[in-house]
Amino acid sequence: MFEKFIECPYCRQKISLLLDLGVSGNTQIIDDCEVCCRPIEINYTVENGEIESFFYSSIEGNEF
Repeated sequence: MFEKFIECPYCRQKISLLLDLGVSGNTQIIDDCEVCCRPIEINYTVENGEIESFFYSSIEGNEF
């Protein structure tokens, strides 16, 4: 598991995510902010155990 810190698209607080780098390819998950509990859509791609691309957005579509 890899810990990545992001800014919540809703409450703007810094939160941590645990990403699984053991599975190659594209991964899409929904995780709740640990501060405001609102859902965040997370998309990332893993190749050779490293993150190749990463983005996240609120369910309403504010992409980061």
